[in-house]
Amino acid sequence: MVLLIGNYRPDQQQSMQRFGTMMLEGLTAAGVPAELIQPQAVFGKLRFAGGFIAKWLAYVDKFLLFPRLLRAKLQSAPSIVHICDHSNSMYAQHVGGIPVVVTCHDLLAVRGALGDATDTPASITGKFLQRWILAGLRRASVIACDSKATRDDARQFVTGGADRPKLQVITLGLSYPYRRLERAEARARLAPLPGLNADLPFVLHVGSNLRRKNREAVLRIFARCQDGWDGQLVFVGERLSETLNAQAQALGISTRVVQLGQQENQALEALYNCATAFLFPSRFEGFGWPIIEAQACGCPVVCSSAGPMTEVAGTGALLREPEDEEGFAQDLLRLTSGEERARWSARALENARRFTTERMIADYCQLYRSLAPVC
Repeated sequence: MVLLIGNYRPDQQQSMQRFGTMMLEGLTAAGVPAELIQPQAVFGKLRFAGGFIAKWLAYVDKFLLFPRLLRAKLQSAPSIVHICDHSNSMYAQHVGGIPVVVTCHDLLAVRGALGDATDTPASITGKFLQRWILAGLRRASVIACDSKATRDDARQFVTGGADRPKLQVITLGLSYPYRRLERAEARARLAPLPGLNADLPFVLHVGSNLRRKNREAVLRIFARCQDGWDGQLVFVGERLSETLNAQAQALGISTRVVQLGQQENQALEALYNCATAFLFPSRFEGFGWPIIEAQACGCPVVCSSAGPMTEVAGTGALLREPEDEEGFAQDLLRLTSGEERARWSARALENARRFTTERMIADYCQLYRSLAPVC
């Protein structure tokens, strides 16, 4: 049996929650017995708590209460313990002699805590937490990295070039079966979305306001296109900060910016299908899930060539250095041509075929079996 360790729900790390669920459902479908456990909100859900107090009450849930649950589950002697997010790697110290697999999605926060410029600065407590994460990673039997770029970081910051823990690249699969839709179906799904004029073309960005996501560049790139293209700029995910809204106003594009907030998979699938292009000039990523989501829907992708994004996007995207905002704008305008869009749509679909969930689960099963019998 594989014991999966997932994330604390109140932290709202949606992509990590999705990954844990993917692993549980994928292993079950493959006939591998598995159970997913995660820290429960006990003290962290107290209504009087907020801000600083809430953070420390959550630490009680995660670092004092959850290890008790973990040790109880270990009494059933699972064959493998798989920590699904490296930020929980400190739980490896409670496992004992059972093989431990840790999925490392990125080491950007670790690098930031050590002084690297990764747009992820750390507080004093953050630096302590990242050192704790590093210590947990060093206890793993195998660190499964989402990309070669993350593996290279792990080789430098975790193993120091040593052979242990073993490092292996297992790229992600799609967390939802995104696909091409009939145009009529896609447009029907867009109809209820507030503020979006589905009759006008649009560029799509999916992400958050984290500095490394480079949303300020998204606004500037779109502004460079406004005189040559009468389209909209659609943001999905975290709503723009006051600073970013002010930037859109100063650039003269605020009336063409549409903020949709978080969207369910079906609506997001329709947005990918109908967008003229998906714009993703991120400076740092561990993988870049939205790239393959867009590609699986046949949406042309214009993205950064930084970090693992060249690995993920492959030959199915137009790539630019994060600072090349004029180049990004030229590529967006290029994709307003139906012929160009069709060409890059075909390339996107071809590249996305590399990232099936079934392939990801098969890779993990092979890894598990190299460590212990799991079924």
